[in-house]
Formats: sequence, structure tokens, C-alpha cells
Amino acid sequence: MPKPVVELRRTFREDPFPGFAALILNLSDIETMPAHWAEALRATRGIYLLTCPRTREQYVGMASSGEGFLGRWREYFTSGHGGNVALKSRDPSDYQVSILETVGTGATMTDLIELECRWKDKLQSRQMGLNRN
Repeated sequence: MPKPVVELRRTFREDPFPGFAALILNLSDIETMPAHWAEALRATRGIYLLTCPRTREQYVGMASSGEGFLGRWREYFTSGHGGNVALKSRDPSDYQVSILETVGTGATMTDLIELECRWKDKLQSRQMGLNRN
């Protein structure tokens, strides 16, 4: 059965970036996300939440490098553990990642460490999650 033409576009248009607060991705989606999403994530630093779909455990982490959230999440995607002790001891998983808080360009490493510790305390990710520090 023929289908009616609903819309014609001259150019391809990617989905709009949902914003940092609404973004939830699986690590397997990192390499196929729209380019403008990747640029926004590369340009932004802050605190993120990584969740294991099998065990439902959480890990609070910090994106502090010049590659922002994207660079940090690519480390997990590539290695399966991103260098984290608790994650090294388990099979790699398609972790879900989301952003808890972003910081401005003036934030120092001390600022980021304090924010990360605060989120670890709030979510109790040391006691009931995957954080070991």
C-alpha cells in the first residue's frame, strides 16, 4: 500500500540536543550520537553518573579534561572501566551515563573534586555503589 509523503527536506537535520540535565545515554551510543551533541559534551566539564544495567550499581565521576564529558565517557567505552578500580574487577557493561552537574570554565580541579564528593555523599555511591574513594 503506498504511503503519503509527509515532508520533504532539502537538508538532513539531526535531533536537537536535549540539554545536559535531560541527557541519558548508553555508552554504546557515544560514537553514533549527532555531531553537535558530541561537541557540546566535549566542551563541557562536570560531574556525571554511570549506572550498571546488570547490577543497578552507580558510580559518580568527574569529567575534568579538555575533552569534557565526551572524552571521559569514551575512556569507559574503549576500556570498559575507565581506569576505575571497582569497574576493573567486573565484566564490561553498556553503562548508562547522565550528567549530574556542569561547571563553568573558571572551575578549578579543587571545585570539581568538592562537587564530586558531594554527589558521592548524596547518592551514597561509596557505601552502595561502585565508588571506592
